[in-house]
Amino acid sequence: MNTTQFNGHAVRLALPPLPRILSQAVCALAFLLAGAGTASAGSFQVIPVRVTLSAGKPIAAMTVRNTGGEPAVLQLEVMSWSQAQGKDVYTPTKEILATPPIFTVPAGGSQIVRVGLRRPPDAQRELTYRLYLEEVPPPPKPGFQGLQMALRMGVPLFVPPAAVQLPVLAWRIFRTKEGQFEVGVTNNGNTHVQVANVRLARADGGELGTQQIAGYVLPGQSHNWLLKDIPASPSVAALHLFVQTEAGDIDGGVINVEQK
Repeated sequence: MNTTQFNGHAVRLALPPLPRILSQAVCALAFLLAGAGTASAGSFQVIPVRVTLSAGKPIAAMTVRNTGGEPAVLQLEVMSWSQAQGKDVYTPTKEILATPPIFTVPAGGSQIVRVGLRRPPDAQRELTYRLYLEEVPPPPKPGFQGLQMALRMGVPLFVPPAAVQLPVLAWRIFRTKEGQFEVGVTNNGNTHVQVANVRLARADGGELGTQQIAGYVLPGQSHNWLLKDIPASPSVAALHLFVQTEAGDIDGGVINVEQK
C-alpha cells in the first residue's frame, strides 16, 4: 500500500478500489483548509477538527458520523507531532489514549471517540499531537478492478503550557533567485500559530496581492511560504506585511526584502 503525505494528511492507495475516490480527495482538501467546525472525508464527518487538552480538562470527546449508505470501519492512531526544518515529523506515542482503537459506524450512524492525556502538561511549552482516523477498506466486490483509496485524516491535538505567552513571531520577506517573493516566520512563542493567508503592500500603501496559505508553525520552529500568487517586483526594497492567523490579524510592519 502506497502512502502520499499532504500537510500531515496521508492518502493511501491499494488495489482494488473503494467507491467515492473523487469525493474523498475533494473532502481531504476541504479538511486541510478548515480551522474549526466540521471536516468531511468520503462518507464520514469528524467534529471537532481540533482538540485542546489540559490538566483541568484531560479528556475530550469527538463525534464521528457516517453520512454514507454503507458501514464505515475506522481505526485510530495517535502520533507525537514536531517540526524540523519546516517539515512535519510524526513519531508513535503513548502520551495520548484514544478509544475505541477500531470501530464500525453504521450507515447514517455516529460513534463517540474519546481522547485522554496520559501525562502532565509541559510547564514551558505546548505539547502537540495528531490523532489519525483511517478508513479500513471493505472487501472488494467480485469482479471489481481498479484502485482503492482509504483516507487517513489527521486531527491536531494541543496541550498548552501552564503559562501561555502572547505570540512572539519574527517575519521575513525574501526574493528568490527566480524573482518570486517568499515570506518566512519564526515562532519564538511557546504555543503554535496557524497562518491562514498573507497580504503584501508597498511601503507607500499600494497593494501587491494576497495569497492563501494553510499551515501550523509549532513553538520554536520556522516555516517559509513561496508566494506564487503575488507578483514580485525587482525594484521593491521593502514591503508592508499583513497576516491572518487563527488568533487574529497581524500587522507585520514594513520589512526589508532580502535576496535569497
